[in-house]
Amino acid sequence: MKKFLLGGIAIVALGTGSAALAADLPVKAPVYKAPPVAYGWTGCYIGAGGGYGMYTQDHQELLLSGAPDSFNSTSGGRGWFGTVQGGCDYQIYPTWVIGAFADADWGNIHGDQNLSIATFPFVGQERLRSSWAVGGRLGWLPMDHFMTFVSGGFTQARFGAYDQSFNFALAAGLPPLFHVDGHTRDGFFIGTGYEYALRWFPGLTWKTEYRFADYGTERDTVFFFGTTTPFRFTDSHKYVQTIRTELVWRFGGTP
Repeated sequence: MKKFLLGGIAIVALGTGSAALAADLPVKAPVYKAPPVAYGWTGCYIGAGGGYGMYTQDHQELLLSGAPDSFNSTSGGRGWFGTVQGGCDYQIYPTWVIGAFADADWGNIHGDQNLSIATFPFVGQERLRSSWAVGGRLGWLPMDHFMTFVSGGFTQARFGAYDQSFNFALAAGLPPLFHVDGHTRDGFFIGTGYEYALRWFPGLTWKTEYRFADYGTERDTVFFFGTTTPFRFTDSHKYVQTIRTELVWRFGGTP
């Protein structure tokens, strides 16, 4: 019995001494890992890229008296363009962003336009030469580095041809008989798109946007070719749709 009692006391003493020895040893502090930094959208940016667009117009020709001289018809064009943009954003809540921007496009969106005067259809080619826009956008962040947005604002476009006017002939390749001077149209646009932060290159994002622009109905004068003598009027309502993608460099904002 004494042997068992002495053995138990020895085991307890040994365990107590080991615990005291372990308590005296230095303890290594746990490794601290900083939480990942959320991407911030507050700041300004510049961007450049390109896209594809098409325009559609509903038009009707009229006599100088204003009486209709043709049925309503539809024509349009399509082609590529380049774009540059600048703007600023402000992140108002963890998942919402508001911003303002301006951009300009240059390209060759062109197509045939028929000028149907009485029973004689004339053919010409019209071109959307350039446009610019200023507006705002509202963005939502499903993820801190990915933003979807809607946009809208004012836009202005320049229509014409390579020599600033577009000409009409009885058929392609024949001498022109009439021309319409180049003209500038004011309108509005709405759009939607997304922007994605490329985390492998700080400050760089990739943006893609679809836009629809309405330039309303305006009246242009059809002149005898090479003169300032009016022959007819043409009323046209122009619409433009574009899809654009660009690389954006953001600066001056939060990390």
